[in-house]
Amino acid sequence: MAMTASSWNLYLLPLLLLLPLPVSTRGDTMFNITNRCPYTVWPAAWPVGGGRQLEPGESWILNMPPGTTNGRVWPRTGCSFKGGGNGSCQTGDCGGMLSCKTVGQPPITSAEFTLGVRNTTDYFDISLVDGFNVPMDFLPMPANIQQGVQGCSRGPRCAANITSQCPKDLKAPGGCNSACTVFKDKDKYCCIGNGNNTCEPTTYSLVFVRMCPDAYSYSRDDSSSTMFTCPPGTNYQVNFCPSNDISASPPATDPHAPTGTRSTSFTRSKVFSVVLGCVGSLIVLVVFVTFFACKLRKQRQQEMQEGDEEFGELPGMPTRFTFQQLQEATDQFKYKLGEGGFGSVFEGQYGEERIAVKRLDRAGQGKREFLAEVQTIGSIHHIYLVRLIGFCAEKSHRLLVYEYMPKGSLDRWIYYSHDNDTPSLDWKTRRKVITHIAKGLCYLHEECMKRIAHLDVKPQNILLDENYNAKLSDFGLSKLIDRDKSQVITRMRGTPGYLAPEWLTSQITEKADVYSFGVVVMEIISGRKNLDTSRSEESSHLITLLEVKVKSDELADLIDKHSMDMQVHKQEVLEMMKLAMWCLQIDSKRRPQMSEVIKVLEGHINAESKIDHNFVATSQTMFGIAENTGSSDPPQASHLSAPR
Repeated sequence: MAMTASSWNLYLLPLLLLLPLPVSTRGDTMFNITNRCPYTVWPAAWPVGGGRQLEPGESWILNMPPGTTNGRVWPRTGCSFKGGGNGSCQTGDCGGMLSCKTVGQPPITSAEFTLGVRNTTDYFDISLVDGFNVPMDFLPMPANIQQGVQGCSRGPRCAANITSQCPKDLKAPGGCNSACTVFKDKDKYCCIGNGNNTCEPTTYSLVFVRMCPDAYSYSRDDSSSTMFTCPPGTNYQVNFCPSNDISASPPATDPHAPTGTRSTSFTRSKVFSVVLGCVGSLIVLVVFVTFFACKLRKQRQQEMQEGDEEFGELPGMPTRFTFQQLQEATDQFKYKLGEGGFGSVFEGQYGEERIAVKRLDRAGQGKREFLAEVQTIGSIHHIYLVRLIGFCAEKSHRLLVYEYMPKGSLDRWIYYSHDNDTPSLDWKTRRKVITHIAKGLCYLHEECMKRIAHLDVKPQNILLDENYNAKLSDFGLSKLIDRDKSQVITRMRGTPGYLAPEWLTSQITEKADVYSFGVVVMEIISGRKNLDTSRSEESSHLITLLEVKVKSDELADLIDKHSMDMQVHKQEVLEMMKLAMWCLQIDSKRRPQMSEVIKVLEGHINAESKIDHNFVATSQTMFGIAENTGSSDPPQASHLSAPR
């Protein structure tokens, strides 16, 4: 195989595949190769060759002849063959032959194997050292292992599709190249050849390692990978495009088992045994379910009691309402204003004041977020932050009572659609909204005793009063950052489309809000959502489209075409776009602080002009893998500045 390595610990299997090994005296090894992809795949195998194509759902039984010591199986995609078997594939391997016995060329995902080392052990793995083109798993089929022989380790799985998240520099037709085949500096990008194993994994190698941790790739992180072994006599299952659910893999079967009719008595006894086993399993299942249900109910009751005590001890809390009071205030929660990730918001009246009551639909899952929001926004006061009037924490009920914002959330005013009858905002109002958002974020980031990262800045969490003054709301995902710390480690949280690229590393600063602010500014300017699947593929992602337009000097195309006033103020809008692009820098250190944003908005300084015009990182964070959840320690009210 075309594979080299300088560290035995990191690349044991590739070296085994290169070593001259004693010929095994055992019989054939069978590979059941199944195509679960929604497209045609042409499998190839070294050293025995390929010879056919697999349509979706088809399988190919490949028998390695006696004496085979090592080899690989890989999928070819995007192939076109003529009658004589000559043609081409996206991987470019096999010299254009359907049936070939040469080693595949990048980019390919390979199932590698070494059979019967010293007649005691098979070694096998999935390798990404030649790149990636198809998700794969490589599983042992232990049905043929003789009694008394030690079994197999688990099989390697690479069910994630790296192709869509592949860094631009590694993109190839039908796949993702290894950095070693693209860049000349092997020590830097491959972590091999320096002899002391001190180089750090690069962005390129981390894409492979994080998405396919079972696979071998040129990265120092491979030291944590598992060596997969089986005893001789094992047959193997190779699946292209396997399910993400490991339980969906086919059960191990013996394709060489004899077929034919069984005796009636044997069949009846087998059926009886199966029925008896099912009944017994059902009884055991019922007992376990009943036991755990009682335990869970008791635990929830205890958590509710502890929660009530916990909320009762919070210092400086706003007004505490009973659930009955809020039922009456909202007329049994009759008028819904909207809903978000953790609950629904209802209009109400308490005394002389109109209120908005947020009722958590999932109190168990949202308890941390609820506590964070009560403590955070209940202890800070700013003209551009929504005022928290009170809360309710009664048994399983968790509710928040806010000041009423008559114009609702910003999203209903900026997104154009045929069924939206709200009038289009003029440029002066849009600029005012942008300024208010910036001042609210500046207060959180720079004017509290501890920095507060909001972490869910989006139009749905920006509310407008009767004069279109904007206020930040929904602090359920907020995170405190000590002034003496540069960043905080936290699990992914927020909303896809507004997430900063650094969420891939989970090392977050308040600059994540600055990136989200940049996205919101572009949405306000263009009158559309960042992620809009109803549009054509090339224009479905606003920030990607921004990259294209700024490089072709066509930024004016992004200005809201449904507002004549926006077109009249085109030059001012273009200047605002420059500010948004400064905020959208992939490197968080190159983004401005919100106080600098305010200075630009007030005309005291100009937006930075020397910026990178690439705003979207090619990582899994930006492809909708984020969850709208978070589980960090809630903010403490004592860490916040005094009310203003």
